[in-house]
Amino acid sequence: MLDDVTYTPRVTSRQLPVVLVLAGHDPTSGAGLVADAEAISACGAWPLTIPTALTVQSSADVSAVMPCDPDSMRAMAAALDEFSVAAIKVGLIASLESLDAVVDIVRRYPGVPLVMDPVLKAGGGRELSSVELRDAFRERLLPRVDILTPNRLELARLGGDEQHTDTDRAIALLSLGCQAVLVTATDDPLPGSERHQVIHTLHTPDEGRQWHWPRLPGRFHGSGCTLAAALAARLACGERLLPACEQAQAYAWETLENGWLPDPQRPHSQALPRRLWRHPGWSDHHGI
Repeated sequence: MLDDVTYTPRVTSRQLPVVLVLAGHDPTSGAGLVADAEAISACGAWPLTIPTALTVQSSADVSAVMPCDPDSMRAMAAALDEFSVAAIKVGLIASLESLDAVVDIVRRYPGVPLVMDPVLKAGGGRELSSVELRDAFRERLLPRVDILTPNRLELARLGGDEQHTDTDRAIALLSLGCQAVLVTATDDPLPGSERHQVIHTLHTPDEGRQWHWPRLPGRFHGSGCTLAAALAARLACGERLLPACEQAQAYAWETLENGWLPDPQRPHSQALPRRLWRHPGWSDHHGI
């Protein structure tokens, strides 16, 4: 009987690198905290999660966003002192008060790599930010970011109206103190690129690099979260920036290739990345 069994945890000297996540909660688990935790775990690190906002949403769109109490966010961070944080991943910031709390929390970890996924708009079109919030982000948090992972639309909004190319926009963000910008083109292909390819571009003060990936059919919810969380995990594991970007992209692409639709009969549904598709429990129980 189960009542007669005593479980003794197996304790080893191996310490998992820890990634602190500050992001919104998506009930579909396609994006947000749950998605980040899955990606971080799959990439070899341990996730700590602090919600910045709660949302009401489907795989297709967001209908409501409720920012979390900033003092509660700070209290959650203070309670995690037993963990040695090796990287930080920040996602949705839904209010100026939440932004202040995120900055305060990030300040607790000087020198720890910070990956920022600037969630500005839902896949279905709902705005998740404002001009005032974007300006405050550029001033208060961006100078602390080690690598920003915007798509092309987010880059255009953050880089400034006076900039006309992705490179100029990335340089403008680097001039504000951000250390690197990895621009993804899943939302909008680069001008002149092949439609069957997705090109991601890394900008740093010293070099640039591009990666080409086959474009997968359909629309996906949570691809940006997956990439940024995987990147944070690889940096936490000690990888240098370039190989960490390569590994995170490869992992994210595989989760999309193995993604699934919650309801194929609904035309507006977006596919959700399967971040744990290699987990042996999944293959054992589903005949894969």
